[in-house]
Amino acid sequence: MASGKSNSYAQLVLEGIFQQVFTAITSLLANAGSPVTTLYVSLHTASPGAGGNQSTNEAAYTGYARVGVVRTSAGWSIANETVSNVSGIIFPTATGGSEIETFVGIGTAASGAGNLLYFGALTTELGVTSGITPAFAIGALTVSEN
Repeated sequence: MASGKSNSYAQLVLEGIFQQVFTAITSLLANAGSPVTTLYVSLHTASPGAGGNQSTNEAAYTGYARVGVVRTSAGWSIANETVSNVSGIIFPTATGGSEIETFVGIGTAASGAGNLLYFGALTTELGVTSGITPAFAIGALTVSEN
């Protein structure tokens, strides 16, 4: 996935690095004072954009839900400046509707607006109709910081 950061996330990263405002990152990844232990992968019919959130242009086929991936080495592998999924990421099977997924996102909420951290275009568009189960194979979802 070609990756981009949301505007709010990019600003929080810069504040943490250049201004020692570590509460900014902490607040982004915190849930009622506790760190977020799971990140949620979402599908989108168009770019959520740098100013968007997890629900911007999000998939809406019948049966769709975001997929949680734990924030540990059991969920994500890091090599140099690139992160990839350790296990397959399998979305619920479509039971109705018809749409084309063109983007993927990673954020902090299981549902609703949520904080979108990264987003990027799919290498190949995915047509979803009843009976289709969207998925990313092991190592297929990558985010690069270079």
